[in-house]
Amino acid sequence: MGSFHPGRIVAGLCLAMMTAGAAHASSGMEQSFLQPMGPVAEEQFSHLLRVVGITMVVILPVLIGVPFILWRYRYAKPKGDYTPEWEFSKALEWALWGVPVVVVLVLASWLWYSTEKLDPYRAQGPDPLQVQVIGLDWKWVFIYPEEGIATVNELAVPVGRPVELTLTTDTVMQSLLISSLTGQIYAMPGMTTKLNFSASRTGVAEGENTQFNGDGFGLQKFTVRALEPADYAAWAAGGSSELTLDEATYAILRRQSALADAREELGLERNAQPVMMTLGRQGIFDQIVAKYHGRGDGKRHADWGGTGLPAEGTGGGEK
Repeated sequence: MGSFHPGRIVAGLCLAMMTAGAAHASSGMEQSFLQPMGPVAEEQFSHLLRVVGITMVVILPVLIGVPFILWRYRYAKPKGDYTPEWEFSKALEWALWGVPVVVVLVLASWLWYSTEKLDPYRAQGPDPLQVQVIGLDWKWVFIYPEEGIATVNELAVPVGRPVELTLTTDTVMQSLLISSLTGQIYAMPGMTTKLNFSASRTGVAEGENTQFNGDGFGLQKFTVRALEPADYAAWAAGGSSELTLDEATYAILRRQSALADAREELGLERNAQPVMMTLGRQGIFDQIVAKYHGRGDGKRHADWGGTGLPAEGTGGGEK
């Protein structure tokens, strides 16, 4: 049987009210690690419980002791010895200094443990699903090289299979966060970063950009669907459509616009639903990253919508 942990029980009681309504919006999507959908978010929630439980060692004596002292030594009924010359207690000094030191050491140890365990570059298991992510203004493009499809503002993953996101942006620095599944990580143009996670149950979560990037910042959210493997296979098979992710389509997506505006420009109805496309070619993600780097001639080229950086030898930007 497991050992009894009163600190964690107290922490759970303290957080019970928080979990009741914090994780759902009107859309019904999971929005908080307080209701985790995968092992990464579960470890984040466990870490919070540990921190709350350990800090209760310091907080509870204060919350209990202050009212007790006020009651015990109230003016109407004084108790205790009158010792106006008292100035030092070795036991009290050890408690006042020793307990906080122990608490800090324990917290630091748990933080080290969780940081190592939650390394975003650490794979969650063998054969992860590879998804390439491009942050735009103000939408997200997800490329599935294995399936030959790409989506805009929708990320679907199979339950039980590790997922490895490779991220970049084709605009300013952005920060991707899927609270109920994994932590937050930054992405920058011309650079790539990794984020590993997995889903342990089905559900629909909300992902977002947490780095302010202009007028449409509040609209840059996306849907994350954790599906059973069979449902995921059916979802991926439905990726065949008339839309193809090529340079012309990507140029429309790259403009500063919300998803509804992009859908309209792509010839779709304006209602802001995720867009699914087939890949016009392989290596799109790598080419978008590479366009921010010289190709041996010292110049940047305006493939896939350009970079927005000053053109070589001019004061303007590429278009």
